[in-house]
Amino acid sequence: MLNRIFGLETEYGLLVNEDRPDHSPTWFAHQIRNYLFQVQRRGVLDLHHRGHDEPPGNGGFLTNAGRMYLDMGHLEYASPECQSLADLVAVDRAGDQLLQEAIEALGFGETISLIKNNIDHETDATFGSHENYLVTRRFPFSRRGLSPLVTFLVTRQIFTGSGRIGAANPQDAWIQMDRLIVPRGALRSHGPQTMIPYQISQRADHIVNDFFEWVQQNRAIVNTRDEPLADPNQYRRIHLLLGDSNMAEVATALKMGTTGLVLQLIEEGKAPAGVELDEPVETLQEISQDQERQWIVRLQSGKTISAIDIQEQFLAAAREAYAGQDEETDWVLDQWESVLTDLRGDYAKLVGRVDWASKLWLLESFREAEQLEWQDPALKSLDLEYHNLRVDRGLYFGLLEEGRVPRMTTDKAIALAMEHPPRNTRAFGRGELIRHLLAAGPAEVLGEQAQGQPFFPAYVINWSIVQVDGRTPFPMPDPFKTYVQDVRTYLQSA
Repeated sequence: MLNRIFGLETEYGLLVNEDRPDHSPTWFAHQIRNYLFQVQRRGVLDLHHRGHDEPPGNGGFLTNAGRMYLDMGHLEYASPECQSLADLVAVDRAGDQLLQEAIEALGFGETISLIKNNIDHETDATFGSHENYLVTRRFPFSRRGLSPLVTFLVTRQIFTGSGRIGAANPQDAWIQMDRLIVPRGALRSHGPQTMIPYQISQRADHIVNDFFEWVQQNRAIVNTRDEPLADPNQYRRIHLLLGDSNMAEVATALKMGTTGLVLQLIEEGKAPAGVELDEPVETLQEISQDQERQWIVRLQSGKTISAIDIQEQFLAAAREAYAGQDEETDWVLDQWESVLTDLRGDYAKLVGRVDWASKLWLLESFREAEQLEWQDPALKSLDLEYHNLRVDRGLYFGLLEEGRVPRMTTDKAIALAMEHPPRNTRAFGRGELIRHLLAAGPAEVLGEQAQGQPFFPAYVINWSIVQVDGRTPFPMPDPFKTYVQDVRTYLQSA
């Protein structure tokens, strides 16, 4: 894609299959992390605090230049920086496979399941799938400038959602009304609560703001925290946390690719006009929960329009402006159009490309065969099994084996991405540094206590700056530059 850096952050659910009161999901997460870094030597653990909740050893960078760490007890994987959707899909699947292979190697395969989803059906907890897009400082980062992006994000769930049975409990589904955050259930205090059999997004119930700085509790459609992880004078990072984790490779690529093109439209002043939503947060949840899948929304003008129509306006603007700019752009435009066309007909046409449709088709097939109601606990179990990363158990992988799932990458590319970073971004240089540290041996990597001297760690690694052996810190402010030769020179310096 043209002039874009992409990244994904995935928090994984961990399901303990046996009654093991002495082993919590967090205990297993610690074992998996330690195995990756200390036994398999897939990367190097941090030797410094990264924040109040990230002490030394909480996580570290991998040889593929991504990060694996624990976040509030969850295993989380942050991909390395990618310039292409093909690389992004490969490194995303690489994170899944690294963790699943560690589980099998530890002998935990029959005890725990690694689930790539965003909700816990039992507790109504939610965990995230965060998206990162690099933009320049010229990007209009204001409520008015971001309004087209909000409209696009609220409506894109019709092809990016992962689907779920039911909805968050009213006390757990919050929403912003004027300046207050109130339980969504309070809006339905008159009359009985309506049971929602199935909705298309897992995260929609848990998004409460249109804009907000932090990522916990007051989750927003657009996160406004200004943390570029690059030269702050040139770049800004668009950080999104409203989306679902995707199993389907086409859904991942389409989610990131369409959003990248919409950001380009906004940067260049070519986004559709007059599509501002009346109540973005409420609309986000209403689209997700619409059982008829009409997805009608109200604009600030008072006009009503379908989410498909809105998406087609963005598609038309992007096709007019960017058709032919590169091969991946044309792929995104064609897939975008194909998915929107199929959304107007039988949702079963989307199986393998759109996660909510794939899961719904599987659940409906099972319901019909077994004559089950939506409230049956067996269906919630199947809901989770769609996201199970164990190949012989995950329902997504069953569809893949049956030939129903188009691929965006290959098993060979995923295996390569487990070890190596993309070679056309800053990740390449960071990966070179990590390999140097691993080859240097325990004394240099772990640091040592010199007689009479305070402990000094041998390295500090962050996304945009590194330091080794007490040398002057080496900045890497440009994510488009590989820095690989610069890193080699830095490591050779005295």
